[in-house]
Amino acid sequence: MQTRALPALAGVTLALTLLAPAPRAGAQQQTQQELSVERIFGSGDFRLQSLPALHWMNDGQRFSFVQADSSGATDLWIEDARTGRRTRVVEGRALMLTDQTRPIEIEDYAWSADERKLLIYTNSQPVWRQNTKGHYYVLELAGGRLTPVSTRPGWQQFAKFSPDGTRVGFVRDNDLHVTDLATGSETRLTRDGSETVINGTFDWVYEEELGVQDGWRWSPDGTRIAFWQIDQSAVKTFYWINDTRDVYAEPVSLRYPKAGSANPTARVGVVALAGGDVRWMDTGADREVYLARLEWAESPGELVIQRLNRHQNRLDVLLADAATGRSRVLFTESDPAWVDVDEDLRFVNGGRQLLWTSERDGHNHLYLYNRDGTLARQLTRGAWEVVQVTAVDGRGGWVYFTATEEGPAQRQLYRVRLDGSGFAQVSTEPGTHNVLMADGSPFYLDAHSRAGVPPLTRLHTAAGEPVRTLVDNTRVRDLLAGAGLGAQEFFTFRTSDGVELNGWMIKPPGFDPSRKYPVVLYVYGGPGSQTVVDSWGGSRYLFHQMLAQKGYIVASVDNRGTGGRGREFEKVTYLNLGQYEARDQIEAAQWLARQPYVDAARLGIWGWSYGGYMTALTMMQPSSPFKAGISVAPVAHWGLYDTIYTERYMRTPQENPEGYRRSAPTENAANLRGELLLVHGTGDDNVHFQNSVQLADRLQAAGKQFTFMAYPNRTHSISGGRTSLHLYTMLANWLEQNL
Repeated sequence: MQTRALPALAGVTLALTLLAPAPRAGAQQQTQQELSVERIFGSGDFRLQSLPALHWMNDGQRFSFVQADSSGATDLWIEDARTGRRTRVVEGRALMLTDQTRPIEIEDYAWSADERKLLIYTNSQPVWRQNTKGHYYVLELAGGRLTPVSTRPGWQQFAKFSPDGTRVGFVRDNDLHVTDLATGSETRLTRDGSETVINGTFDWVYEEELGVQDGWRWSPDGTRIAFWQIDQSAVKTFYWINDTRDVYAEPVSLRYPKAGSANPTARVGVVALAGGDVRWMDTGADREVYLARLEWAESPGELVIQRLNRHQNRLDVLLADAATGRSRVLFTESDPAWVDVDEDLRFVNGGRQLLWTSERDGHNHLYLYNRDGTLARQLTRGAWEVVQVTAVDGRGGWVYFTATEEGPAQRQLYRVRLDGSGFAQVSTEPGTHNVLMADGSPFYLDAHSRAGVPPLTRLHTAAGEPVRTLVDNTRVRDLLAGAGLGAQEFFTFRTSDGVELNGWMIKPPGFDPSRKYPVVLYVYGGPGSQTVVDSWGGSRYLFHQMLAQKGYIVASVDNRGTGGRGREFEKVTYLNLGQYEARDQIEAAQWLARQPYVDAARLGIWGWSYGGYMTALTMMQPSSPFKAGISVAPVAHWGLYDTIYTERYMRTPQENPEGYRRSAPTENAANLRGELLLVHGTGDDNVHFQNSVQLADRLQAAGKQFTFMAYPNRTHSISGGRTSLHLYTMLANWLEQNL
């Protein structure tokens, strides 16, 4: 699940977007510098700078990136990390085939192994759901020769150079293809791709909930390709209606497995470029398993496959023989609740060992395994979490990773040796460090931000010493300094049963502790998530600052079930979503209400996706103190959401019927307290509009009045065109009218 909104329905109040009076307490006088919905979502004032399509070169001492010139054409540059010298290696205006009138836009690219060729990705048209489809071109840098990877009709997906750079493989129409760059000949390697059989990429639920899109891998010697095949023929089709295109509505369909229903099945195959049948890997007799990850095991002869059972509480790491298909279990990760899948498996020491992360000691830490599956050692320990492996320096024997050792709101860079010694913090400035580092590089790039402070991208040595600033976002920082923003303060409090929770609040500019202010509590609260982090919050943060300028205190609290604080804190919600979370949000509101500067009669709550679910369910609890709440794109009953996400935390509806009933806003609709605004996009392929329709039906049956705003054919992000302007204007005005 990702936080990824008609006319009024019968019996429901239409949401208005008229200007409303300011809140009664603490409203600030408008100035030209203050924030507005138009400034935040329409003007581009706060658009950040970055280095798009950033890639380290082979030597780890140069990096490349894309930069648009004055005409909008995309140039490719290389910067030497040691000297700072920049060289333009591709002039975007020259990227045209003979039959083209506009240059090809470089949206992303990949270098060949010898760095003499570029594989350029462009997508000139929006594609449903994700920009994974497009067109690819090969550019030979020496002569400037530009050729399309394929001249046949159709999109290409996930194109990649072969290890020797002589071929490019890609997916088209759910089949694998390879183009020989010397001859231009194209070979189709699989022939059973269809709407139901998917080779080399994924269906909706694998992509959304297991985080995989690119479903194939070159062998290290370039003679074979390993790939996933997904069969979604057993998955039922979900339909919704697009009413915006013509006189007659158009049905839209998507194979979407709801909790407890039939899943897609997966298998892993290896196909040789020379031809012949696909060799299928033995992943066991259970067709209900998820094949969550796949890589070549640092050799052309073996694959490492991560096999996850449907309950997602057992993860087997398999080593499979690519020639015979035979496999064996190297080791198993298990948990009474669930096991998370990540990207941290790395082969090290020439493929003789591999890195792994596990919560087995109560916190997510690094472990080193031998290739035969035996545990060599645990590398990190402590009451904190390893967040992500960043890079491995094989020569120096270092592993670099980000972690929460400085606290759950922090993301700092650390390193430890493969023998378990030398643990040290590398980054020094408080906040969040998003690090890009090449294996073995003496440098890393760090996009560092703090709460209320936009990212600053800086080059550092591997020891953490700053070299130079690459992007400082000074323009946005100056605008923020002149906007009269309130301070974002972090706080903690203890629940009635003694659990300490973390939160932040933004107070109105010119805060007067002798006055009483209304509070808006922002919630997400889903498993493993965090809203209380010391990092730049983007447009959502600016919207909250705008509310503060209108006289609200805006706050957010990470309830039990969220991440960054260990296994026990996160997995206490297992089989019982919503209960601890709602209780904690209510106690957060009650704690805020006891502060002398808070108007206890004017407490509000809002959230999106899981946060929309949390808003609705929390307002249906007997002890809810909220006067008003906004629920955007909520899950109304977990039986309406997908298999992988829902069953990970709740098992199936057949196994846990009471948990599903207890956790559902539809089952608790008669208990709604306070004013509710329900918002949803009718084209939401993630949390279907069906959720809000069924919730509206139950609220109406219970005689509960509420406000409903539907956004025609908008997805889960409720965006596009001027949609965000309309949405956030409505949210702000509704709060002013009801809080």
